[in-house]
Amino acid sequence: MDAQRGNGGRRRFLLALGLPLFAVAGAGAAVATALRPPERQREPLRVRTDLEPLNRRFRSYLGELSAAHWVGYDVDEAPGDRSVPSPDSRIRLAGVAHLPPGGGAAVVRGPGRTFAPAVPSDLPAELRPHLPEGALWQHSAEFDAGAAGFGPEGHRSGTYLFDAVRDLVCFDVLYVLT
Repeated sequence: MDAQRGNGGRRRFLLALGLPLFAVAGAGAAVATALRPPERQREPLRVRTDLEPLNRRFRSYLGELSAAHWVGYDVDEAPGDRSVPSPDSRIRLAGVAHLPPGGGAAVVRGPGRTFAPAVPSDLPAELRPHLPEGALWQHSAEFDAGAAGFGPEGHRSGTYLFDAVRDLVCFDVLYVLT
């Protein structure tokens, strides 16, 4: 019985000691949240249609692209941010482009690739109006892995969706420039 009383006293002591510490920690978290600068809204991205930057990066595995709508931006740089730049820049290129005639079917029929229906997701809102209605997008993890790697502009990884009927590619690629 005395052992139980000792445990109860110890619990009350720890509880009495812990409650003020918990209150101080909670107050500190509330103050830190209140002092945090508000989230910055991303400025609208400019949708580009020039092809040279895309063909320079994608020609070796997608062929010569024709009409395109795309965006490119540094994902680590906030608008108006004048802080010390990071040692690595992460550049995101996302968009939709026309492949050479027969290019979509050639990619989808390529050896060693399994394609499945897919839907573009997480694309910047500025690109949504440029996605064609009724496109039959297909995705292959094997194609993505084969397109990833190091190039003259850094490490590249991303997702590519193809519409073999319309010869379209929807891309969302991240370059890590070192």
